[in-house]
Amino acid sequence: MRTNKTSKMIYMSLLVSMALILSLIEKTIPVPFITPGAKLGLANLIIVISVYTLDNYREAFTVLILRLLLSTLLGSTVSALLYSATGGILSFIVTILVKKLGGKHVSVIGVSTSAAVFHNIGQLFAASLILDNFGVFIYLPILSIAGIGTGFFIGLSANYILNHLKKLPQFREKLLPEESL
Repeated sequence: MRTNKTSKMIYMSLLVSMALILSLIEKTIPVPFITPGAKLGLANLIIVISVYTLDNYREAFTVLILRLLLSTLLGSTVSALLYSATGGILSFIVTILVKKLGGKHVSVIGVSTSAAVFHNIGQLFAASLILDNFGVFIYLPILSIAGIGTGFFIGLSANYILNHLKKLPQFREKLLPEESL
């Protein structure tokens, strides 16, 4: 998305706002998972879109950090921030790695699914450090299955949105048809 600074700032602000709204909506949805704290990861939809539509990964990372901080200010705890930040940052790193290394061979769905699984690994790692007990990794198989399902759903949704964004002139150059979406 090659635009002036003001347009980019507005677009990034919209992304942060959408991620924040999805995060707040998600807090009201009861999720009947076996493991405590499991969520759908709706805000990650916006992070995936950020990675694919912004000019660089630093800008997408800024969207992630702002969403984490603002959602904490609007109703989370510092410990929830620690879990979210650890999972979010690890999944962001995996998103970049899978997108770059997979290239056109890995779709947005694959990128999102990988990120979701590693988000859970990051959260379990934070929990193991806080509790000083690596036994929490016993939840990894269950969380991985949940992560694959939610990651697939988020990736499918992101793929749909990105295919429609391709039709807009400001995204045409960034979202080339040969890129695997």
